[in-house]
Amino acid sequence: MKGERARKKVALIVSRTNGPVTQRLRKGARAVLDQTSGVEVEECEVVGAFELVAAARWARDAGFDAAVAIGAVVRGETPHFDWICHAVTTGLVRICTEGFYVAFGVLTVDSLAQAMARAGGPLGNKGAEAAEAAREMLALQDRLKRGDEGGNDSA
Repeated sequence: MKGERARKKVALIVSRTNGPVTQRLRKGARAVLDQTSGVEVEECEVVGAFELVAAARWARDAGFDAAVAIGAVVRGETPHFDWICHAVTTGLVRICTEGFYVAFGVLTVDSLAQAMARAGGPLGNKGAEAAEAAREMLALQDRLKRGDEGGNDSA
């Protein structure tokens, strides 16, 4: 119906690698998204952080309005950490610059303790923060598409 706001589809894409961390991040993100009116969430799991990029692109191609990418990459003894972090970040940024918003809920940390501190520990839940960013970006997208004025009233 005219004037009725369409539901937004958000893909919540979660890496299984470092599962104890990513499941806590997922719970935080899901809690935020479940409290967001007008949002339909579809969760999917991927093997690791590297696969988040392909899944986000597939979500875009399937007609989703945004995605929240959840992962945790913990530094090891080899340069693999650096390559994965770079590939994931670059890939998700590329998708964003192509017009599909992907909230970055991927931890890149030196230890499991650092990851847990950011997955519902004393440093908050970065999954929840990523979902909040997605919520704000969807609202901004709606506002810009409608041509609403807003934001800075001090002009």
